[in-house]
Amino acid sequence: MELDLQITARDFDLTDAIESAIREEAEKLGLFYDKIVGCRVVVEIPHQHQRKGVRYNVRIDLTVPGGELVVKREPHEDLYVAIGDAFDAAQRQLQEYAERRRGDVKQREEMPRGRVSRLFPDRGYGFLISEDGMEIYFHKNSVIGDKFKDLEIGTEVRFVETEGEKGPQASTVRI
Repeated sequence: MELDLQITARDFDLTDAIESAIREEAEKLGLFYDKIVGCRVVVEIPHQHQRKGVRYNVRIDLTVPGGELVVKREPHEDLYVAIGDAFDAAQRQLQEYAERRRGDVKQREEMPRGRVSRLFPDRGYGFLISEDGMEIYFHKNSVIGDKFKDLEIGTEVRFVETEGEKGPQASTVRI
């Protein structure tokens, strides 16, 4: 893939080695998404406001079908580290963008279902029976939306099971 790459330096001159490092990193981006239309890299030294040492900002603008991805990382004293961090972030953004374009959206796991089997409102806890017949403890603070008072024996719920001190318990209970 031939990448339309523009490199700009502000407030200093780029060496051939730095420019070469940027070109190498930019070419690697094509491995993560091969439809990149353009790539602009701006390397700058921000105003130093009474700071000692030089810190470098690296900004990457990637033009892709249907939009633009922008990466700007925290300034770093080592220019090569600043470049690497920015391109690592660009790689992650490109991977996420490519997944969205392909429709590879992560599916949330469905919370298991259960029914309230025993309830002790005066003590603030109860038990539910999961679909596989397992009895699971829950505390009133585990019930989402302050709905513990709305529970009755037989109420259908969804829950997140965790391992408690005395066995399985529901850390999240949703009516």
